[in-house]
Amino acid sequence: MRPPGMRRDVPTARPALLLLLLLPLLGAPLGSGTGTGTPAELRVRVRLPDGQVTEESLQADSDADSISLELRKPDGTLVSFTADFKKDVKIFRALILGELEKGQSQFQALCFVTQLHHNEIIPSEAMAKLRQKNPRAVRQAEEVRGLEQLHMDMTVNFSQGALLSPHLHNVCAEAADAIYARQEDVRVWLDRGVDSSVFEALPKTSEQAELPRCSQVGDPGKPCACRYGLSLAWYPCMLKYCHSRDRPAPYKCGIRSCRKTYSFDFYVPLKQLCLWDEDP
Repeated sequence: MRPPGMRRDVPTARPALLLLLLLPLLGAPLGSGTGTGTPAELRVRVRLPDGQVTEESLQADSDADSISLELRKPDGTLVSFTADFKKDVKIFRALILGELEKGQSQFQALCFVTQLHHNEIIPSEAMAKLRQKNPRAVRQAEEVRGLEQLHMDMTVNFSQGALLSPHLHNVCAEAADAIYARQEDVRVWLDRGVDSSVFEALPKTSEQAELPRCSQVGDPGKPCACRYGLSLAWYPCMLKYCHSRDRPAPYKCGIRSCRKTYSFDFYVPLKQLCLWDEDP
């Protein structure tokens, strides 16, 4: 039985899950607010899958209808994720510190571009209104979503990349020669009117299938099939809705957080470009 005086307009989730609340509950947005062209930024301390803690930056731009997320891994790698809702495109970027003793440059950049599907992440307007109650708290995702493995068999022409998403030039500037996509996504984008000059095929799938994994190749000058994995340790993946006797319809009252890991397979002309891939 419900104790006397308890209202029913509270979420069914435990209070600990309400890490961030929406604007109607907590006041004005960060920064200059939505509609001004200034993205709202949120900094959150998050726990990585290996147990270590890092700071994550989330930005939402309601005018551009986009969201970006950035975090630094313990090994120094800078991982970023951009969701372009206008173009239904998501962009992953990794800036990987080079191994100078192995002849690599100071860092190596990779970009992976895929379709953005609905309900993968909360809308940009909702993200711009998020607030956290305790900035010192370490956040851990409530839901761990399954590993997604993607075979990247196309490249994106950096000079034409703005035709796919206006964010690509800024996000992937350091990875101009290493922007990867998938044929199945490219077909969708071509059907939507993106020019074919944006894309170029990597060596045919049959040729790639015959290539050994880079982890099995000893000669740094040989081509191989590279694998790179990255994880979004914490991001708002769904909105929560509350019910109240005072309101006729459910209303937004919080978020659900998720963690998701991605694994990208792609062709490299030299093993030297994939020295991190050491696992069989």
